[in-house]
Amino acid sequence: MARSATLKRTVKPSKPSYILDEQIGFILRQVWQRHAAIFARDIGINLTPTQWAALAKLNETGPCSQNQLGRLTAMDVATIKGVIDRLTARGLTETSPDPEDGRRLLVSLTRAGAQMAEKAAPNALAISRETLSPLDAREREALLMLLDKLR
Repeated sequence: MARSATLKRTVKPSKPSYILDEQIGFILRQVWQRHAAIFARDIGINLTPTQWAALAKLNETGPCSQNQLGRLTAMDVATIKGVIDRLTARGLTETSPDPEDGRRLLVSLTRAGAQMAEKAAPNALAISRETLSPLDAREREALLMLLDKLR
């Protein structure tokens, strides 16, 4: 009797229908964690990924409203407000009235913010290259194309 009980305990259960390691959200989170670690190690300045995104986008677009900047950087209203508050406190961004709509404020880079964005850009490009380094050129292109389709 004891022997049959031992055999029952060693039988493996059937494969579950949901395997976490095979799920896109879990894989993307692991990739993001790897990218965030590379970013923190290599950005070369004291910025978070969200702060860098705001600086980089302002460097691309020029002044825009805080709401528009949030949309352009995929940040919700509370997040972009906190990011801009911290960047403004550091003297990297500033706000001014929108000449076309006095109810709206425009966010822009200060001279120091523009200089920081230009200084950090080569590091940010290197971070992207390192994140994608396990892939060959065709795989990188395919991955970015496929991810763009999922946005």
